[in-house]
Amino acid sequence: MSRQVLILLGAPGAGKGTQAVRLAESLSLPHVSTGDLFRENLSKGTPLGDKAKGYMDAGDLVPDELVIDMLFDRVGREDCAGGYLLDGFPRTVAQAEALGARLDAQDEVQVIDIEVPDSAIVERITGRLSCGGCGAVFHRSFNPPATEGTCDRCGGGLSQRADDSAEVVEKRLAAYHEQTAPVAGWYRERVGICAVDGTQSPDEVFGACRACAQEVAS
Repeated sequence: MSRQVLILLGAPGAGKGTQAVRLAESLSLPHVSTGDLFRENLSKGTPLGDKAKGYMDAGDLVPDELVIDMLFDRVGREDCAGGYLLDGFPRTVAQAEALGARLDAQDEVQVIDIEVPDSAIVERITGRLSCGGCGAVFHRSFNPPATEGTCDRCGGGLSQRADDSAEVVEKRLAAYHEQTAPVAGWYRERVGICAVDGTQSPDEVFGACRACAQEVAS
């Protein structure tokens, strides 16, 4: 039986996480995030989690093979029998190659790349303001609070998170272009890629991503 394996790519701040949640719900596909896999295995103290913890405690990167083992432990469950959506993986060409080696020959792989220029991503992220009280998020340009510096919901103070500074964002983007952007080219040569303009409204981006996904599902 073939499974739909939907891989969502995009730079940090491109809106990948938001679209992943919406797409997974719309297509009735489990949303598999490697970040969630790490947290689940570590919190439950699974053998895979204990192995990962050993590397992390030593200050080492968790090997790709172990990440793949966690991934296939998850997608081997019954809810993934018809397919699943991957968010945050693969991050490197080596991971893409390792993933491809473990997929079944009949799996239908579809790759969606949400494209947003770096300048727009910097503006998106550096303009975010978070409420220290209720956690609400605003934006200086796109969703400003009614009163500057004050949360509309609870009246708490708004501030910029340290990791939303221009310096941090630019470092993250540089790492993305060096390590992760080549993954799109790798898939383009092998299975093709559906590129989506991520500068559109969230609803328009979702519609385009869903249309890409349905090409495989149909």
